[in-house]
Amino acid sequence: MKKIYSFTLFLLLMILAGCSKDFLKRYEKRIEGTWELVDIDRVGIGGGGGFAFSEGLFTFGDDGRLEYTNAAGQVYKGSWDIRRDWVSGQCSTDDNGNSDCNDRNVKSLQITAVDFTNQDVRSEYFNEMVFTGTNRFKAYIYSGFSSYVFRFRRR
Repeated sequence: MKKIYSFTLFLLLMILAGCSKDFLKRYEKRIEGTWELVDIDRVGIGGGGGFAFSEGLFTFGDDGRLEYTNAAGQVYKGSWDIRRDWVSGQCSTDDNGNSDCNDRNVKSLQITAVDFTNQDVRSEYFNEMVFTGTNRFKAYIYSGFSSYVFRFRRR
């Protein structure tokens, strides 16, 4: 029995030693670096898009600074902020009177960028963001009956 526990512990340590520990980092640290907006998908009905950012490179600095470069090469300077929000969900009650609500804690992302040369201001609020890997994250905008999924990939 002791051998099984020792082997299991050894195997667990080997697996964890070879994996990325990014999932343990705060979102504010994980987002630092340069990211490319690679795709935007719409789910649901209605809505028309018209987003401030539809392509380009985003460089997130460690102190909330942002540099955005669009496809035409225009450079914008600005800021970013990640907030934690509590989202209340649907509640249901079972036959015993026990209530169950699927409330959850989400991270939201605010991006604001300004091109001072052309006096162009762009700002977007993403209702939710989720890292889907070390080098990928999704940001969501919920608008009426539609949801928009922005996919970012690390450069």
